[in-house]
Amino acid sequence: MDAMTGLRLLPWSDPDGRPCYLSSDNGDSLLNRRADQIEALQLSMGTELLGHAHALLDDRKASTTELRFLAQRLCEALRDTLRVAESRGRRLSDYNEDECPVPKHAGGIS
Repeated sequence: MDAMTGLRLLPWSDPDGRPCYLSSDNGDSLLNRRADQIEALQLSMGTELLGHAHALLDDRKASTTELRFLAQRLCEALRDTLRVAESRGRRLSDYNEDECPVPKHAGGIS
């Protein structure tokens, strides 16, 4: 959940393409768990699509139509991945230092 608004960005949009948010103080609620499952599925599908993309790009006989289709699917996967990253990034700020300690040497700083 976003520490500023108390809302979680969900991994789907409304019928008009606008983002959907969840307001819940229970991170283990049914809707939170469903959102976690969909995020995991989206990331998995993006990984699988990337494998197909490598294979198609290595195929010198791939048609323009196939490459355009691939580009469209990669754009969709990137959109989903960016939404997951944004949602998870917002939720990281909800952890206090006791719950999610960051070592002083993290990031190469000693």
